[in-house]
Amino acid sequence: MAGWGSYSYAFGPVVAVVVLGVLVLVLRWAFRRGQSVVATDGRPGPPTDYGVLVPVAHPHSADEGRAIAAFLQRQGIACTVAHTTAGLRVLVWPTQSARAGEALRSRGAAQ
Repeated sequence: MAGWGSYSYAFGPVVAVVVLGVLVLVLRWAFRRGQSVVATDGRPGPPTDYGVLVPVAHPHSADEGRAIAAFLQRQGIACTVAHTTAGLRVLVWPTQSARAGEALRSRGAAQ
């Protein structure tokens, strides 16, 4: 039986310490304070800070915004509700803004 001599007694504890050290480093990274691994909600910005998306409605409440967004999605229009510094906005792609405006006017929800 081949043996490592005196090194064989140190091999097991050294491997255990290395594995434990790596585990400690990973857990310290995952649970450090101030910086979460999980993304948080973004901060509201001006209505012009949403790229090429165009506002088509200005709901007064989050429930109203969700209702408008659900209506537009049922019409086949991709949209999102954003919290801006000027209040809630329902945003759509520019190519769909005319169609969204028509749909909202026919529903009586455009503002």
